[in-house]
Amino acid sequence: MKSFFKNVLANIVAVVILCCLFFVFFIVMIVVGSASESSSVEVKKNSVLTINLKTEIIDSPTEVQKDVFAFSNKSKEILIYDAVEAIRKAKDDKNIKGISIEADDLSAGITQIDDLRAAISDFKKSGKFVYAYGNTVSQSSYYLGSVADQYYLNPSGGIELKGLSTEVTFFKEFAEKYGIGIEVIRHGKFKSAVEPFIANEISPENKEQLSTLLNDIWNSTSSKIAASRKIELPQFKTVVDSLYGMIPEESVKFKLADKLIQKTEYDQILRSKLSLKEKDKLSKISLSKYVDSFKNEEKSGDRVAVLYASGSINSGDEYNEIYSEKYLKYIKDLQEDKKVKAVVLRINSPGGSANASDEILFELQQLKKKKPLIVSFGDYAASGGYYIAMAADKIYSQPNTLTGSIGVFGVLPYFKEIANKNGVRSDIVATNANSAYYSSLNGLSPHGVAMITKSVEGTYKRFVHFVTQNRKKSFEQIDAVGGGRVWSGTRAKEIGLVDELGSLNDAVKFAAAKANLKDYRVKSYPEEKTAFEQIFDGMNEDDISARVLKNKIGKSNYEILMQLTDKKLKSEVKMEMPFQIRID
Repeated sequence: MKSFFKNVLANIVAVVILCCLFFVFFIVMIVVGSASESSSVEVKKNSVLTINLKTEIIDSPTEVQKDVFAFSNKSKEILIYDAVEAIRKAKDDKNIKGISIEADDLSAGITQIDDLRAAISDFKKSGKFVYAYGNTVSQSSYYLGSVADQYYLNPSGGIELKGLSTEVTFFKEFAEKYGIGIEVIRHGKFKSAVEPFIANEISPENKEQLSTLLNDIWNSTSSKIAASRKIELPQFKTVVDSLYGMIPEESVKFKLADKLIQKTEYDQILRSKLSLKEKDKLSKISLSKYVDSFKNEEKSGDRVAVLYASGSINSGDEYNEIYSEKYLKYIKDLQEDKKVKAVVLRINSPGGSANASDEILFELQQLKKKKPLIVSFGDYAASGGYYIAMAADKIYSQPNTLTGSIGVFGVLPYFKEIANKNGVRSDIVATNANSAYYSSLNGLSPHGVAMITKSVEGTYKRFVHFVTQNRKKSFEQIDAVGGGRVWSGTRAKEIGLVDELGSLNDAVKFAAAKANLKDYRVKSYPEEKTAFEQIFDGMNEDDISARVLKNKIGKSNYEILMQLTDKKLKSEVKMEMPFQIRID
């Protein structure tokens, strides 16, 4: 028996020691990773700035997801502001001789690619070369790569050039089949966020706005590709409609690519362009490393703060996305920070909670009383995302930004039929006439419907009120372009929902000028969390389960699942856009 207990104790000790060793290894890897990220980078002479598969362009520091266990994942997230600044810096950097675009599947949003493309076009004015190489190339990557002087394609590769489409998933029959009832209250005939729950096909109004939006974006991107490749627009349409890009020989025939070559042959072309001798090594520096080479350079104490608002808007106190309690603190800190002379609010959001949006708007209005507040739109500035922009002195959108969606809705699911089928019933005891105006089993009472309808209508009027104040238009003018409709940035400028078409960098420059700054530093808020902070902040059961589920079923399927199971659906009036459009 003593021997048995000795063996058990020995095993327990061994497990404890292994756990301790693993924890030490865990911490060391984080420290080593952080140290390597912050180490200085030397830019060698005769270098080529390279945009490759390891480049992931993000809009906000809150989008950074560090995973200490992913040792093989060498991708590096780069803020779009930093990426554009890097290309602009490279234009005058004597050590950078050209740019090589080698990304088959670029991780970036449509407006981010617009910014990168514009920066590379400006870089070409220096006389330096821009070349691109692809294997199996996504449409988004080709949109960027087509700006190059020469585009080379692998002999067994292809270009997925096909145009844009969007697919809306409907749950009405699913809900009916399983006895799930859904109460829907909305304002705005274009407020299509609720359509998946009440219909089996796209409404004429939604089809109209989606068609207009997709065509606006495609006309903008396709005209740029065609111009860069020197293809007439009618012929380019034929090439896209026929999917000629998928066949390498057809890609060359129809001028999508210049030549079919292997990657080693492409590298040899770069070597020749740099006049390298046989013994000389081809020096490529990734966009992320080039950003690291100058990002920590100190400038004047005066700052233009860029406050990033990326993701859905929610009530609460979490780091990722836009949580009201966190953002109220960020905004108040910026109000009191004497080094911050102006603020640019970068919005990349489809909206969310009406209450949280209203809280954030109020605090931004207080900030505006003290300092210039300029707004810049990314891929999305819709519903609540557009609402919080109404504190701005000036609003910059980009041509392909999804803008507007001025509308409000409420969705309240209930489960009476499925519960009753399975022998579950309820009885209610209450003190007042509407104590149980809503229950998860029985849904809304008639008076509950009336009151929530009144709440939705009141929220919509409040929304339009702030838009009329900021845009200096009448209620009727805003209501005519509202109703939940989404516009491209180009059309939003035409109808007066934004002031200028421009990038985040343009907004920063305007903010600095408005604050009379000549020498200043751009500072990002909220600050990016370290790997250690992110990992331990995310050690709760819900976060771990969500990450595992998202990895297992894929991001798109996960988002559909969240539409069905979002616990906030039954508790909040929403200012939210229903869909996301990706150029892929």
